[in-house]
Amino acid sequence: MILVDWQIEDRIRRGQISIDPYDPALIQPNSLDIRLGDHFVWYEPGEDVIDPYEKESVTSHVRETRAASVVMNPGDFMLAETLEAVTLPDNVVASIEGKSSIARLGIELHQTGGWIDAGFRGTITLEMCNVNQRPVRMYAGMPIGQLVFYTTERAQNPYNLKKDAKYMDQRQATLSRYHENEKSV
Repeated sequence: MILVDWQIEDRIRRGQISIDPYDPALIQPNSLDIRLGDHFVWYEPGEDVIDPYEKESVTSHVRETRAASVVMNPGDFMLAETLEAVTLPDNVVASIEGKSSIARLGIELHQTGGWIDAGFRGTITLEMCNVNQRPVRMYAGMPIGQLVFYTTERAQNPYNLKKDAKYMDQRQATLSRYHENEKSV
């Protein structure tokens, strides 16, 4: 079941869902707006192949900045953090969706990583891309997307209890940690 406005507000007020910082004005009928943080990470252009199983290739030729705004040129891919840190209980999951006003500028908010598991705690890393023909300026603090919350049965092994929870307690735009997986033959 998707939570509606009063259910989202009630769960936040009772501490079942934590949003920090929390602004009640960001509650929408079926979601909670989230804002863009000020930490941005991107890969420098180059020919080096990124191998998801090799940490060095994932973490090399990377630039990052903290800024009040960034300009995304056509075709740019960038990781960014949300301003809000989120904590979910073991019976609520969330999906992140882009705001239509931002999508109409050509900014895609997430490529495929739009699911937040029950038990997650931290800021959310956004996988942003500009598919417009023109550059777009993005500002820290602007509403960038929305979280849709779903109630579920209680997870037996929520994200916060998993031994391999790679992104637990992240507090900035975080590069892929796929290299921590065992490579299967």
